[in-house]
Amino acid sequence: MKYTELQVTTPFSFLRGASHAEELVAQAMHLGLSGLAVTDRNSLAGAVRVHAAAKEAGLKCIIGARLDLVESPSQSQASIIGFPRAKTRGPTVQEEWTPGSSPGQAVAKELAGAPSFCSLLAWPTDRAAYGLLTRLISLGQRRAGKGECLITLDDVAKFQQGLIFCAVPPPGWPDEAFEATLKTIIERLDARPYLAATFRHDGRDRARLNRLAELEARHGTPMLATNDVHFHHPARKRLADVMACIREGTTINEAGYLLAPHAEGHLKSPQEMARLFRDHPDAIARTQDVAEACTFSLDELKYEYPDEPVPKGTSPQKHLEALTWAGAKERYPEGLPDKVRANLVKELALIDKLGYAPYFLTVHDIVNFARTRPEPILCQGRGSAANSAVCYCIGITAVDPAAIDLLFERFISEERKEPPDIDVDFEHERREEVIQYIYARYGRERAGLAATVITYRGRSAVREVGKVMGLSEDVTSALAGIVWGRMSEEMSDARLKEAGLDAADPVIAEVLDICDELAGFPRHLSQHVGGFVLTRGRLDETVPIGNAAMEDRTLIEWDKDDIDTLGILKVDVLALGMLTCIRKCFDLIEGWYGVKYCLATVPREDPAVYDMLCRADSVGVFQVESRAQMNMLPRLKPRCFYDLVIEVAIVRPGPIQGDMVHPYLRRRDGLEPEEYPAPAPEHGHRDELREVLGRTKGVPLFQEQAMKLAMVAADFTPGELNELRKAMATFRRRGTIGRLERKMIDRMVERGYEREFAERCFNQIKGFGEYGFPESHAASFAHLVYVSSWLKCHYPAAFCASIINSQPMGFYAPAQLVRDAREHGVTVNAPDVNFSAWDCTLEGDPEQPPQVRLGLRLVDGLKEADGRMVEQRRLTPSLSLPRKRERERP
Repeated sequence: MKYTELQVTTPFSFLRGASHAEELVAQAMHLGLSGLAVTDRNSLAGAVRVHAAAKEAGLKCIIGARLDLVESPSQSQASIIGFPRAKTRGPTVQEEWTPGSSPGQAVAKELAGAPSFCSLLAWPTDRAAYGLLTRLISLGQRRAGKGECLITLDDVAKFQQGLIFCAVPPPGWPDEAFEATLKTIIERLDARPYLAATFRHDGRDRARLNRLAELEARHGTPMLATNDVHFHHPARKRLADVMACIREGTTINEAGYLLAPHAEGHLKSPQEMARLFRDHPDAIARTQDVAEACTFSLDELKYEYPDEPVPKGTSPQKHLEALTWAGAKERYPEGLPDKVRANLVKELALIDKLGYAPYFLTVHDIVNFARTRPEPILCQGRGSAANSAVCYCIGITAVDPAAIDLLFERFISEERKEPPDIDVDFEHERREEVIQYIYARYGRERAGLAATVITYRGRSAVREVGKVMGLSEDVTSALAGIVWGRMSEEMSDARLKEAGLDAADPVIAEVLDICDELAGFPRHLSQHVGGFVLTRGRLDETVPIGNAAMEDRTLIEWDKDDIDTLGILKVDVLALGMLTCIRKCFDLIEGWYGVKYCLATVPREDPAVYDMLCRADSVGVFQVESRAQMNMLPRLKPRCFYDLVIEVAIVRPGPIQGDMVHPYLRRRDGLEPEEYPAPAPEHGHRDELREVLGRTKGVPLFQEQAMKLAMVAADFTPGELNELRKAMATFRRRGTIGRLERKMIDRMVERGYEREFAERCFNQIKGFGEYGFPESHAASFAHLVYVSSWLKCHYPAAFCASIINSQPMGFYAPAQLVRDAREHGVTVNAPDVNFSAWDCTLEGDPEQPPQVRLGLRLVDGLKEADGRMVEQRRLTPSLSLPRKRERERP
């Protein structure tokens, strides 16, 4: 007996599905199911997770969605909402992307809150049909507010080609109203839909199935067995009930009929489904017909990079090579070093082999837009892109990777078969200009921000579950105040007693147990801080695109891990306040002194800058202004750029928890010897660890070193190294790094290392899961540390004015920044309506050091528009204020 479950709701039908993808797939394999169909509501957000888990387990995964349709709006409603008018062009449909106005959002919300017209399960049979389904969902999401979707039967009719549909009867009796709806569906669709048959276990199932059989005979709609699955095992019914209460804003005692009356919405074996449908065996057999017809897999999504930035008559690779060698001449005006030339040749060859040239050109185009604005936008690449000499030569990054010997393979690896990831920081006040440029260049249907899945964690779970279970606000707050991590492991009786709670209270015990289950479940989708997905063709034929909460932002339904799974490009367009400050400081310096600087022309390795940092004189300086950094600076005593790279990386939870800080400092000060244990002679040479850890005194401080350590000391393969890299990146969220512990320790012991040393090495690597820095990231940030320190050291007045003009940012309030500037001999003048602009400015005798005139922005209660009006009126003497009209005599 074969059976495929064709209606499975995952946790990405937010607060509905109560089992993770891995649990659903594992249970399906245990029960002997032929496959699963993921059918989240008006969404494909959970499709990648189920696809990945099913692929690993060898289970067939059918991609689909449950479409909850609304009544077609009236003509006036459609006009207000801004319904895109679908235009048929042959077999495909093109939409006009016209987002609704504010009144339209109100009407859209009204329509979305109305009872569903009907629900259809939709499964694409091939790649083209999948693209139509994603465009259909995108259409509905773009009409509505964030998290909502407005799809009508008219829309479905226009996008139906290649889709298999199944009408879902209401939970109660399939009455005449449903039959009328079914007739309408049949009229609008080219092929007869299936009719979903689900056991409700309410005593009327036999009669209901007979009624559906009558509809099948009368209308030609074949009955199809489903179980409307919401969790993998009956034990999750309790969690499903709590989720329903959170969704509906009620308590478990008041929910009533909002809760499912039983726990039958779990996966069932083929034998059990055959027993239930023994009078209608064809309903079971048809599940295999649908499964065999649906041949589409997410593996068919072939990503193609945009190719707009390539001039006509040349290829992306040739254009990238031309930009690289031209940029190399600018970066190295005194001649290209042999080492850099060799690195460029090597990188360009690998980029060509893997076909990544369009990606580099796309990022170069975005950076070039920022730098060629009438008022240029300061930007700098960071992250693993700083490992690339090509990125340095074409102006994406500002750190010369050859100068500090970074690992290019961490950025691009032939074995990894994953697209590179380039992060670019822009001025935080002007990043929106870059974002809107991307939307304008590629179109809303080809560009979207990646999503971020917000999950329940300890405290948020306690607050939500506490409300549902009827705990008072003070008890819930007391519980939330002592939660950290997993409740079952850390919430001891003693801790509960300290918080004034009764550990024997069964309600509190149940709340903690449910919270443990809820932790890690998706709560909602938010937008990524700046990760853009761009495509050559239509992005909305790959993944649905919807509205973000922020105006003029659209985002896809998949997060970083999902798009990594499918090998989809992401460009991170990030915001950094210090870049705003530095650019404003450069402008003030040019205006006062007539000297023009940029990130690449600031004089390097200035002893006065390092003297200042060794004194912990770093108020306002990027990354090293916190109390912890100020405490570390005199101990580390930075005297060169690489010392700043270490300074940025070492004051992090990762190195601290991995016990790396004190050994490094002691070895740097000569208080303990550097140790480089050697393997057995037959397994390697004695200096293999010195080559990996020599620059950091035998202590691994960077993620690249952790990877090299696993590769050299434990013979990790490229695939295993990639697994380790991913595990370090997701350690906090998933705790996956522990899977590699035994493998690495055992291999090191086999090669002759002491077990205690191997365990210490792995514990240090685990520390990188807690915010450990890659060396390339630390190098990019260290560059900004040096530039901001140099500005503070040599132009303290301009630096003070600029950092205040860039607020909010950093650790210190304007009053503290002003006090620090005065302690450095800067004269700071108070805001004055006769002299101040909106921003802080420089003033005084041009032959003397400038003074700072505080801006009107620091006047409490003064709006920016009013402050700038005062500034403009004062700077335009001919513009007089309008006279008051003389009051007429009676």
